[in-house]
Amino acid sequence: MKGVVIAGTGSGVGKTSITTGILSRLSKDYKVQAFKAGPDFIDPMYHTLASGRRSRNLDSFMMDDDMIRNIVGYASKDADICIVEGVRGLYEGFSAESDVGSTARLAKVLGFPVVLTIDVRSLNRSVAAIVNGFAAFDPEVNIKGLILNNISGSQHETKLDEVVDRYCEQEVVGKVRKMSDRPAKERYLGLVTPNAKERPDITPFNEMAEGVDLDRLMEIAESSDAELPQECPYVRRETGLSAAIPVDDSFCFYYRENIECLEASGVRIKEFAPTEGESIPDADIYYMGGGYPELHAEDISSNSDFLEGIRNASEEGKPILGECGGLLSMCRSLEDSHGRLHNMAGIFDARAEMTGMRRGPTYVMAKPTPANPFFTSELRAHEYHYSDVFLEHEEKFGYSLARGSGIVDGMDGLVHKSTLGTYMHQHALSTRDWASGFISRCV
Repeated sequence: MKGVVIAGTGSGVGKTSITTGILSRLSKDYKVQAFKAGPDFIDPMYHTLASGRRSRNLDSFMMDDDMIRNIVGYASKDADICIVEGVRGLYEGFSAESDVGSTARLAKVLGFPVVLTIDVRSLNRSVAAIVNGFAAFDPEVNIKGLILNNISGSQHETKLDEVVDRYCEQEVVGKVRKMSDRPAKERYLGLVTPNAKERPDITPFNEMAEGVDLDRLMEIAESSDAELPQECPYVRRETGLSAAIPVDDSFCFYYRENIECLEASGVRIKEFAPTEGESIPDADIYYMGGGYPELHAEDISSNSDFLEGIRNASEEGKPILGECGGLLSMCRSLEDSHGRLHNMAGIFDARAEMTGMRRGPTYVMAKPTPANPFFTSELRAHEYHYSDVFLEHEEKFGYSLARGSGIVDGMDGLVHKSTLGTYMHQHALSTRDWASGFISRCV
């Protein structure tokens, strides 16, 4: 498989915007499979919008090397090229001692060359020091090209050309002029999520990527043709079950692999939009992901069919998993950032509050307790939220954390019958047979 990693010297250098523009332009002539390094839900939404193919996450903290190679091969078997957007700086990862969780680790595991994105605002000779430092830090990482972002004008561009030609071995494949406005709006968890009602205009991303030489980028990608396994990474079974999954701005953070894992077990997916007033479908399993329920708390609170339906399903003992935003909606109430109180499902005797205190993004290491209805083995996940959950009475927890904040005192995962509400986002391919716990509860 031909591929390239679009990495950066740090956060905020323009990786996502430039990658989105590249995907949009390349997809006019090629089948392009996009990936995002690390635990990020929003950037893959832009990738998907630009390429027309579902973008996926790759994470060497939550997934082992063989699984990373497998999911890339599986997702890309009919694609012409893979584009992997990095996370943070090229070498940022889980710890200072290893490259686990870093973009660099993914590049080495996949055998893909790297194109390094640099914010060159107010820089010229220092660009050479940055490039050579990044190249020397880990010689196993193959940095083949450079994208220079925020070039102020023709004089600045000429100086940069002279510096790179004189001091660097890498070639410049992209020159992006400074833009007066950012191409995408942001809010506290990242870029504003693209949705069916308000799809962002891809044109500004295309304009940013006009300075990228796509022919040279393709040549760099073709310089490595890795053989990757393409077999299905999920356990297959025929269950005839169904799963109801809310999909709207309140509940939009799902790893694609989690949905596919359920489908591989013969589970039919029923999507609905409770924020828009849609009723909750009858199903065997309910899975509520993260998102922005706090921004739509009034709409959720007024959808009594949804709240009563999920509460009744919980009382009936149906398996329910709520992650972050899903957890908040299963509390008794949710207080938004303006201090307004909204009634929620009340499965857990707890109140959720948007305190504004940032938790994460961080990796989580968790050990399931005997009360956990779905999982028995130690697992890895991630969390990122600006809310807190306050318990009104003593509750059962499904996880004890070795790393991460959780809900309180190193514990996470409120449990009621076969309902589990947690701040953690777990990737299906971080554990063996992720779907089995839900299915066994149905049986």
